[in-house]
Amino acid sequence: MHAQLDSATRPRKPRNIVLVVFVSIVIFIYDVFKTVTTVLGVAFLIRFFLIQPFYVSGQSMDPTFEDNQYIIVDQVSYRFHQPDRGDVVVFRYPKNPAFSFIKRIIGLPGETVLIHNGEVTIFNKQYPDGTKLTEPYIPYQTSGEVRMQLKDGEFFVLGDNRPNSSDSRSWGVLNRSFVIGKVWVVLYPFDQFKTVHTPSYGKGL
Repeated sequence: MHAQLDSATRPRKPRNIVLVVFVSIVIFIYDVFKTVTTVLGVAFLIRFFLIQPFYVSGQSMDPTFEDNQYIIVDQVSYRFHQPDRGDVVVFRYPKNPAFSFIKRIIGLPGETVLIHNGEVTIFNKQYPDGTKLTEPYIPYQTSGEVRMQLKDGEFFVLGDNRPNSSDSRSWGVLNRSFVIGKVWVVLYPFDQFKTVHTPSYGKGL
């Protein structure tokens, strides 16, 4: 008579340890790869479609922005509305798109901008005879003698440091297609952190 082994005491077949370790490593690598690609994908979307970092180089926007400040540019808002007067924008320099500039929007499409005797005057539908632009954020007069009429999709931009800025006074209008986005925050140095707001110029402006 042959003895029968209970299933609970039946000898187990030895496992292939190498195979188990190999499968575990493959699963681990796959999980890491999936996590990394997800993070990189999100970072790519944020970097190229939502926000973009820039360094301020030079003094053309003093005293609002300083040399070597690290700023974050909002690339989303202008997909839903047009740039507003007073917005500080980063754009590709029309004369050489390999370079990026930071300036403030002063004139809007359809308007005429006049610079005379250190003052900026805006002519538009609300002010056909013109109205002087009050800019409390700058301590300088606006040098130059310029009269420029803007077509659809064209903007007139100026640096806040009016005596030391290369802007629409020297190289002309800024086409909408060159605008990268609106400056959202000054991120670094940390003691200079601030959000950037668009000033109000009054009714009709």
